[in-house]
Amino acid sequence: MSLTPALLLRAYAAGVFPMAEGRDDPVIHWIDPQRRAIFPMEGFHTSRSLARHIRRIQPRVTVDRDFAGVVRACANRPETWINDEIFAAYTALFDQGHAHSLEVWQDGALIGGIYGVVLGAAFFGESMFSAQVNGSKMALVYLMHRLRAGGFTLFDVQFLTDHLASLGAVELSRAAYRKRLAEALATKAQFAPQGYPPEPDVEFVLSCSGTSQRNTQTS
Repeated sequence: MSLTPALLLRAYAAGVFPMAEGRDDPVIHWIDPQRRAIFPMEGFHTSRSLARHIRRIQPRVTVDRDFAGVVRACANRPETWINDEIFAAYTALFDQGHAHSLEVWQDGALIGGIYGVVLGAAFFGESMFSAQVNGSKMALVYLMHRLRAGGFTLFDVQFLTDHLASLGAVELSRAAYRKRLAEALATKAQFAPQGYPPEPDVEFVLSCSGTSQRNTQTS
């Protein structure tokens, strides 16, 4: 069974997502973790050191400007679950308006980003990357601000890592996750909220990001 946008949307609505064992592995595996990681919408931590870093470099942040570039960058690592079929399927999902990317730029170079899928008031974060220090963390700060503004209630990040936990991610049981998912699917949200700046500046984002005092490791 080949991956299609319709199949992907049905899978996400059912709480599962696809992965390959590697970029050259043609087999698609459907993943349904017993424990699922999410970012509580009010539990994201922006450390003071990260806020200082963002203010210092003043990144340009865009959405849906280079979806394919973000996915390629996410796959550009020694081990990846993104094979050609997954790349093509998510590109098709993006073309239909169901997948989105957020890009972090400095001096015209793409230095960080994240992409994922939107259904109802749920954002399913698929992968992120850093080409420079804090690239993925900056992407998460800007993305969380956008999701809050758009009325999202669920930010799924699949598996809990030390990196994500340092920013406030937590684990839910499969049953608790399914309950959150059902509630989010029954709610409307906007990835591009009315009046939201297409390229928000640093202070617009950090003034409402809940900067915390604790330090986090760089990515």
